[in-house]
Amino acid sequence: MTSLRTTRTPRARTRGLGVATAAAGLLVSLLAAGPAAATPDPGDATVRGTVTAEQAAEARSAIQSGEIPGVDEIVHTDNITHLANIPKDALKGTNSDLAFQGRYAFAGNYDGFRIFDISKPSDPKTVAQVLCPGSQNDISVSGDLLFLSTDSSRSDNSCASTSQPATEKSSWEGMKIFDISDIRNPKYVAAVETACGSHTHTLVPERKNVYVYVSSYSPNAAFPDCQPPHDGITVIKVPRKSPEKAAIVGFPVLFPGEGPDGGGNPGGPTNPGVSKTTGCHDITVLPSKDLAAGACMGDGILFDIKDPERPRVIDQVQDNVNFAFWHSATFNQKANKVVFTDELGGGGAATCNAAVGPNRGADGIYDIVGKGDRRELVFRSYYKIPRHQADTENCVAHNGSLIPVKGKDLMVQSWYQGGVSVWDFTDSRKPKEIAYFERGPLSATSLVGGGTWSAYYYNGHIYSNDMAKGFDVLRLDDRRTDAAKRVRMHELNVQTQPDYFDDFDD
Repeated sequence: MTSLRTTRTPRARTRGLGVATAAAGLLVSLLAAGPAAATPDPGDATVRGTVTAEQAAEARSAIQSGEIPGVDEIVHTDNITHLANIPKDALKGTNSDLAFQGRYAFAGNYDGFRIFDISKPSDPKTVAQVLCPGSQNDISVSGDLLFLSTDSSRSDNSCASTSQPATEKSSWEGMKIFDISDIRNPKYVAAVETACGSHTHTLVPERKNVYVYVSSYSPNAAFPDCQPPHDGITVIKVPRKSPEKAAIVGFPVLFPGEGPDGGGNPGGPTNPGVSKTTGCHDITVLPSKDLAAGACMGDGILFDIKDPERPRVIDQVQDNVNFAFWHSATFNQKANKVVFTDELGGGGAATCNAAVGPNRGADGIYDIVGKGDRRELVFRSYYKIPRHQADTENCVAHNGSLIPVKGKDLMVQSWYQGGVSVWDFTDSRKPKEIAYFERGPLSATSLVGGGTWSAYYYNGHIYSNDMAKGFDVLRLDDRRTDAAKRVRMHELNVQTQPDYFDDFDD
C-alpha cells in the first residue's frame, strides 16, 4: 500500500510561460503574457480579517514545530508529485474554476480567462489570456463554445464594462458566450442577462443546442434586477450554430411555498435554520442518467432532467445541525451516491481547526435509495480533511471531481488553503483520505484569502487553480487510482458529469 508519508518542499516549482496571442477587439481583449515571478504576489487576495495575538502566536508555533507548513512551503504525500506551477500573469484577479477540452485547460479568473496547452502536463503553455472582468467568471466549454458567469454589477455586458453599485438600474449581470473555434483568438459572440446574475452555471449539452442552468442566490429588494422571490434557476437555450440567438426559455421554481425551510448564509458560522432558500449555488447534472443534484443554500436536492427545460425535484434534504451553506454536488459513477459540500463561512473563514471540528465545513455523503420518483437521499457520514490548518488560513470544502476507477468511489477536492485532498468514499460510512498536497499559509499573522479553488482529475493528472498562486499540475501515483490513467476524455466540465466508462474510451 502507498505510504502517506509527507514530503516537504521549500518553495513551489515554477515553469516558464508560453506567449499569449496579442490582439484586441471592441468587446474582448487578448493580453500578451509577461515574465513569470518565482513567488507571485497574491494579486487581489484580500485580508478577510485580523487574528488575535494569541492566534498569531499559535500559528507561528505550529509552523516552527512542523505541525503545519511554513509560509510558501509545500507539503504532500509521497504518492503525489508536483509537476508544474504557472503563476498568475496578465490577469491579476482571483483564479476560479476550470474546464477541459482536448489538450487544453480553460482557467477562470475574476478578470477574464486563460487557456493553457496541457499536452505536456509538466510544462503547460499559455495559449491566450482574455480580459473580461466580472466575478466570478465560472467557466465551461462545449464544442466551439465557451461560457462565463458574471455575478457582479457591471455597467454593461461588454468586456470593457466597469463595476458599479448594484442599485443602478443599468447594472448588468448574467451569462457571456465565446466562440473558441480559433483557440488563440476567442470571440465574444453573445450575452444573456439573468435575474440575480450568474454565480455559477451548468451545461446540459445536446447535439443541436446547449442548455445552461444558471444558479444564483441572495436576492435583495434593493437590487433592481434581483427581486424576491428568487426560488428557482434560469434555463438558457443556446443554438450551437447560432449562439447569438441564445435566450432564456424558462425559470423552473424549485422551492415553492412560504415559511422557513433551512436556508443558509454563506457568511455565517452556523445555519440558523430560519431563513428561506432563495436559489442554488451550484448544480451537477448526470445527462446519461437524466439526473441532477443541486446544492441550494439550505437544501440539497435531487431532480429529474429528462426534459432539460423543465427539471423536476425528486427529493430534498436539509441539515440544520452541521451544514451552513450547501455549495456543490458530485455523483459517484453508479449514481447511487451524492457528495454535497458545505461552504461554511463562504470560503473566507478558517474552519479547518479543532474548534470547528470534523463535521462542519465538511462534505456530506448521501446514498440514493429507491427507484424513479421514489428515490431518496439518505445521509451516511461526513468527510473533512484530517489536517488542522492555521487560524490565518481560509479552509473549507470546495470544488472537486471523481477519479474514474471502476468499482471504487474516489474523489479529488479543493479545500482552499487546506490544499488538495484525494479521498475514498467507496464505503459511504467510512470515508478516508489517501493523498494530499498543500501549501503553507499566505500569512502567519493575518487571515488572507487564497488557496485552491478547484482541483479536478483529467486524463491522468490533477489540475488545480489556486486563487493566489496560480495553475498547478499534480501527478498521482497510487495503485488504487492507476486504472484511471487509462480513461481518456475529450471534454470535461465537472458540473456536467460524464459517464466515464460509456462516454469515453477505457
